Amino acid sequence: MYRFIETICIEGGEIQNLSRHNARMNATRKCFFGRVPELKLEHSIHVPGNDLRRTRCRITYGAEILNIEYFPYQIRPVKSLRLIKEDNINYRYKYADRSGLDRLFTQRETADDILIIKNGLLTDTSIANIALWDGRHWYTPTHPLLKGTRRAELLDNGVLIEKNIATEEIKQYQKICLFNAMLHFGEIELPCTQIKSVNDSLLIEI
Repeated sequence: MYRFIETICIEGGEIQNLSRHNARMNATRKCFFGRVPELKLEHSIHVPGNDLRRTRCRITYGAEILNIEYFPYQIRPVKSLRLIKEDNINYRYKYADRSGLDRLFTQRETADDILIIKNGLLTDTSIANIALWDGRHWYTPTHPLLKGTRRAELLDNGVLIEKNIATEEIKQYQKICLFNAMLHFGEIELPCTQIKSVNDSLLIEI
């Protein structure tokens, strides 16, 4: 049976980006399970009344919601990335099975995370969408592995511009930002010199 997840940020007593999570979940359910009634996550999520910390709400679902879990969230520092080529990976839908991504993550060597290259273009890290800064604008890959809800919000608000970014073009950018539903834009940024090249040795020169 197909299983999928939504990872939702609850912070300050509020569910973040709820409409986009609902839209993605119901589009996925329609694609895999056909004509099923739409679900509204706000009917299932419990918002802690007196806890204003950032909480990760993980919803596992198929045709119906299967499980809801809550975890305190802590940012995992990322100070370096390793480029990994993988043309066959498919994570268009947020599958509960992350074995393909986990397998690539084990190849990070001394880096903190990976940056996946598909068909010569940058996509995502193992857990986050990305954007690159050229000194004037933030650009995010047109074809990420997963179109995240925060990415959609940032595009709608004009913070990001979509663009195909080839591996050899990294040198045109100054820094890279990682973000996802739990990780706010700007919380993890690192110089592009901290992206390790595919040959596993040198850092890309700016």
